[in-house]
Amino acid sequence: MKNIIFGSILILLLSACKTYSEDDKTTFDKRIEKMLTKSKNKYTRSESGLYYTILKEGKGEYVKLTDEVSFNYVGKLTNGTTFDGEHKRNPVTFKMIDLIEGWKEGIMYLKKGGKIKLIVPPFLGYGDYDLPSIPPHSILLFDIEVVDVN
Repeated sequence: MKNIIFGSILILLLSACKTYSEDDKTTFDKRIEKMLTKSKNKYTRSESGLYYTILKEGKGEYVKLTDEVSFNYVGKLTNGTTFDGEHKRNPVTFKMIDLIEGWKEGIMYLKKGGKIKLIVPPFLGYGDYDLPSIPPHSILLFDIEVVDVN
């Protein structure tokens, strides 16, 4: 049941989300940078504000926005609580266009078999939505593995 709920949430895009100011974005950046001082991984910050570290690029062609992708993932809040991680053994499949902005960008850095860690600020995630396991304005941490690309 949790898989179905989270899958439905993934498709729910940011159309009704709050627009974040530059000050808001700077505040989220500061929170993320503080978290990274304790991280063993080196993250890159993209122009959009997504933080990522590629663990394995994969093989073949890079994932495109027009692709359908099967992947395993684990999602956590910054306090370490796992809000979704049941896809470790059973990949889920979505059209790239239906994913949250942070995932769209992060997954396009990969090829089939690739693995990435993402830190997604709320303006690239679920924004001000109050979801069952994700509070509004949450910074989210994801481990994603691309299993297949069609």
